[in-house]
Amino acid sequence: MRRFFFMAAALLVAASPAPAAGVRLAYPPAPRGSVSDTYFGTSVADPYRWLEDVDAPQTTAWVKAEGDLTRQYLDAIPQRNAIRDDYRKLLDYEKLSAPFHDGIWWFQSRNAGLQNQSVLYVRRGEHGTPRVLLDPNKLAADGTVALAGFHPTHDGSLAAYATQSSGADWQTWHVKDVATGRDLPDSIQWSKFSGASWAGKTGFYYEAYDPPKGGNATLSALGAHKLYFHRLGTAQSADRLVTTAKPDEFLSVQRSDDQKYDYFFASKGDGNSWSWKRAAEPDSAFHEIFALDPNVQYNPVGDDGTRIYLTTNRSAPRGRLVWVDLNDPAHALHDIVPQSADTLDGATLLGNKLYVSYLHDAHSVVRIYALDGKPAGSIALPGIGSGGLPGGHREDRVVYYPFTSYTYPTTIYRFDTLTGKSAVAIRPKIAFDPAPYVTEQLFAASKDGTRVPVFVVHRRDMPLDGTTPTILYGYGGFDISLTPSFSSSTAMWLRMGGAYAVATLRGGGEYGDAWHDAGRLANKPHVFDDYLAAAQMLIDKKITSTPKLAANGGSNGGLLVGAAITQRPDLFGAAIPEVGVLDMLRFQKFTVGKAWVTDYGSAEASADQFKYLFAYSPYHNVKDGRKYPPTMVMTSDHDDRVYPAHSFKFAAALQHAQAGDAPVLLRVESKSGHGGGRPTEKIIDDVADRYAFLVKNLNFTPAL
Repeated sequence: MRRFFFMAAALLVAASPAPAAGVRLAYPPAPRGSVSDTYFGTSVADPYRWLEDVDAPQTTAWVKAEGDLTRQYLDAIPQRNAIRDDYRKLLDYEKLSAPFHDGIWWFQSRNAGLQNQSVLYVRRGEHGTPRVLLDPNKLAADGTVALAGFHPTHDGSLAAYATQSSGADWQTWHVKDVATGRDLPDSIQWSKFSGASWAGKTGFYYEAYDPPKGGNATLSALGAHKLYFHRLGTAQSADRLVTTAKPDEFLSVQRSDDQKYDYFFASKGDGNSWSWKRAAEPDSAFHEIFALDPNVQYNPVGDDGTRIYLTTNRSAPRGRLVWVDLNDPAHALHDIVPQSADTLDGATLLGNKLYVSYLHDAHSVVRIYALDGKPAGSIALPGIGSGGLPGGHREDRVVYYPFTSYTYPTTIYRFDTLTGKSAVAIRPKIAFDPAPYVTEQLFAASKDGTRVPVFVVHRRDMPLDGTTPTILYGYGGFDISLTPSFSSSTAMWLRMGGAYAVATLRGGGEYGDAWHDAGRLANKPHVFDDYLAAAQMLIDKKITSTPKLAANGGSNGGLLVGAAITQRPDLFGAAIPEVGVLDMLRFQKFTVGKAWVTDYGSAEASADQFKYLFAYSPYHNVKDGRKYPPTMVMTSDHDDRVYPAHSFKFAAALQHAQAGDAPVLLRVESKSGHGGGRPTEKIIDDVADRYAFLVKNLNFTPAL
């Protein structure tokens, strides 16, 4: 496909020191090829197709040269080191997860402060003496191996745990004897998007792919998702293949909490099938209750005999709580708690009560119901935030839950199911005072008049004169809800004197199926309209102004930022798209991209889908001679979720097209993936770099 030749050595020319404002950066040469594709009669140029070969010498040389330029630019910003030092101090506090138990064994993760990875502890009984069960920090000297999954047996005596390296989604499964802390010989590779569902203590179900053949094993396009059963003490080669997924589907198995049933799910898009069998029966005994519909979900919560309690959005776009009898051939769904004005977000069964979490204008409320659906109270939460839904086994009297908000560090509560009372169990001791800050929920009017909620966190004494540097974050896709949560990096930005805004965009799940549907496929442009409306609202209310406003988002949110600055480059003072999906005509060809067709569509599927994707694809809508805002495109070399070439191609196109002197940088993090499992030093450097970039390009002096 490549129709050009050039010398890779040309890319190795040393970059000049970062220039002062008003001087255009000297970017590493990025030759433009003559590759083009034809979609339904329309020829589309792809001049940077060569960058899709991420391991080719010319690509790696260009990426290195880009990295050298970015490093010189960022290191020359005077405030960077102070930001880094202050953030290190802020991040240095103990972080504890909510404890949970299986059998007599209680588990909890703990990070003492600046450890690269959290350490998993175990204790005998709720109040026993904790000891280290698994310390991922000992698995790699550079801290790039992380715990990616942990699934104990029902009695807690054994645990399957998965590790991931360099942030990749690939998992390796191991088995640990909890009492002794020793690993068993079992080892399973090439697993991805998988849990571990134990069948007693004989073995467990897991999901995996065939090993990649040739090329980059981390970034290779995936084949079919496969469900296996691993019998304890045997080699992976002896594992039983249960079934293979159809294209674009994912598989999973879940054992009921009372150990009576195994549930099998095939999922696609936002829906899943649901089949069941009794725990002692063979795999051939799975009975399908509901066939796969990519728009309908079934999520079992618990059971009484053959009566299964579950949540579903079937005939209820905001969700409802129902029961079904396994012996009913018609599989009729009976309402327990019908659909409400709020969006159902999760449910647990504790004793003979159902605890149901809802999203009310994108923040959590938790209501309690009897098994017949009669209201039985609620869990009072500290304010507007996320969490509050207790988890545990049905027979538990004591359970725990987390609660968090933008200025409320994640706090763990102990809940007594008999008395219905909550008490703070773990409150983090962090060097952040929330008192000077306030969280507001404002509303913007989108292009078509749709009401778009926007959370804005800022100092109580913030002047309404447009001078406050503000980050506007968004996502808007895949039925995912953005709810208020604490982030030490956000806290750092607030302490620096900034405001932080999060737009609740169509395409997400905050208001149910209709909200999601209004922002996917041909409706995807609504997401960008909502985000731009939120930006304009912040400007109109004089919270900020264009020179002080930064666009930010990751993954699907990276697409959002790319679309925003190619549609309205005049609206933003800076932009940071992270690990973004930026080539909307070819995303389905890499890693797990084909699974996103349910939300995006495919340029190869129909002329209509090609038309709307081409109309907003950030890479294809970069226009020569336009002035784009200062932009730092961020990705990782091991990102096997969103192929890093998206960012490579977009950055090259922006650098070529940029008419002004505003910088366009490419920051590629090494030995990292889509964001998870990063060592502490990488996290600190990430925050220091992005905030230094914003300090320089939003032109403000941080309060350090």
